[in-house]
Amino acid sequence: MGTHRTSPSSAAELLPGRDESYWMASSPSTALPPLTEDTEADVVVVGGGIAGLSTAWELARTGLHVVVLEADRIAAGVTGHTTAKASALHGLVYERILRTRGEQATRLYARSQQGAVERIAAVAAELGVDCAWERRPAFTYTTDPGNRDALKAEASAAHGAGLDVHYTVETALPFEVAAAVCAEGQAQFHPRAYLLALATDLAARGSVIHERSRVTRLHEGSPCRVTTEAGYTVTARDVVVATHYPVFDRALLFARLSPRRELVVAAPLPEGADPGGMYLTEDGSKRSVRTAPYPEGDGGRLLIVTGESFTPGDGDATAGFARLDAWMRTHFPVGETAYRWAAQDNDVSDTVPMIGRYHPGAKHTYVATGFGGWGMSGGVLAGQLLTRLLHGEEPPWTGLYDPRRLWSTVREAPSLLRQQADVARHFVGDRMATTHVDSVAEIAPGTGAVVRIGGSRCAVYRDKDGTAQAVSARCTHLGCLVAFNQAETAWECPCHGSRFAPDGSVLQGPATRPLPQRDVSGE
Repeated sequence: MGTHRTSPSSAAELLPGRDESYWMASSPSTALPPLTEDTEADVVVVGGGIAGLSTAWELARTGLHVVVLEADRIAAGVTGHTTAKASALHGLVYERILRTRGEQATRLYARSQQGAVERIAAVAAELGVDCAWERRPAFTYTTDPGNRDALKAEASAAHGAGLDVHYTVETALPFEVAAAVCAEGQAQFHPRAYLLALATDLAARGSVIHERSRVTRLHEGSPCRVTTEAGYTVTARDVVVATHYPVFDRALLFARLSPRRELVVAAPLPEGADPGGMYLTEDGSKRSVRTAPYPEGDGGRLLIVTGESFTPGDGDATAGFARLDAWMRTHFPVGETAYRWAAQDNDVSDTVPMIGRYHPGAKHTYVATGFGGWGMSGGVLAGQLLTRLLHGEEPPWTGLYDPRRLWSTVREAPSLLRQQADVARHFVGDRMATTHVDSVAEIAPGTGAVVRIGGSRCAVYRDKDGTAQAVSARCTHLGCLVAFNQAETAWECPCHGSRFAPDGSVLQGPATRPLPQRDVSGE
């Protein structure tokens, strides 16, 4: 019997679910005006995700006039595609911090992260927003008996740090686990419902949000100035860069950050099959599980499963979605897959996020980045910490999160070296490798490939009608070669995670400039 091979374009079309984040689909869209004239503010916040909006809101509450500049739409980037767990239990982080930084740092991490969880609850109550806030225990688990000692060590470290945790071998998951750490008092919520309420209250306090206002230049001084790609400038005393991956590299933070993309599938689940908690395993390609209220599911729940981690531009997302969907169906009695999307995170080589002054010489510029998949607590924490720093205060955990920290360099050296080796492999190796196709004519409709034309590499996408769109294959951030993500129809940089649409426009930074157009009509 012959084997039927599905073409790349039809394979993407056969992926399960609607190609959209549930958080985006179940909340109103925004259409705030772009910046169209020069203006002034006390503080300008670059980025309208949870870190940027939380920071802007906290600052506005203290009476400061804040201008937020968002490259696209607020709460629609990384924050709009998260799994939205508000938890202080972050995988196996506590044992590592205890081992590398000591008991005091571990306690400060737990206290600040749990404080951020409670801050979300308090703000939601203050604003009267229905953001589907639900208290749930959080679990880090393993199905491998060989990992029990690691889970025991994590439970001990987290308990010693002050979290309400315990070690267990039983969960409400529909399969056996070998061991788990359970943290009580955690939560899950609808991130956009929460952040859109913050944005509304922010405007009521006299501050301003501008969408479709990508910042491309930063001048540090007294005062500071930021300039958008349209040429308009905001002058402010202080600047906060909260763009997930910093769009300015003057502090060389990119050397300590590694981008990671993860896939998400979601399907209706009967109420009685809800495992009643938030679950994470770092076994294999990682699996994260939670549920959410789902009015469309006849009173049931929506099961949200995340996993299949890969470096942007260096993984097969189409196959990953299929594996993740199959895993969900193997373990849970779900209905037809409703949604699928992808989330992107940045991991710091020493585990702890970087929140504080941008670089050693910074006086009025601040940054928040490196949340490592825990941006809900990390972003809210950033708002609290940066607000106090801008008012001359220093909470006890200031040094723990300080981006200028150097004393951990030796401890983080192995991670740092691995990270930079991967960047070097792509920066050099991708240029030496042969192209996947020899000509534009070989590119099938609905697919993309890098082609060498006239001595230069072009990123060429052929749409379903057969029309070719060609752009430079060199990322405008630092020049690595992009690769095509078939499942999401995007060009991605494997070095630092920038993402581009087929026409070259920026979907996600740190790049701020589009990929230049190329003419391949003669090919």
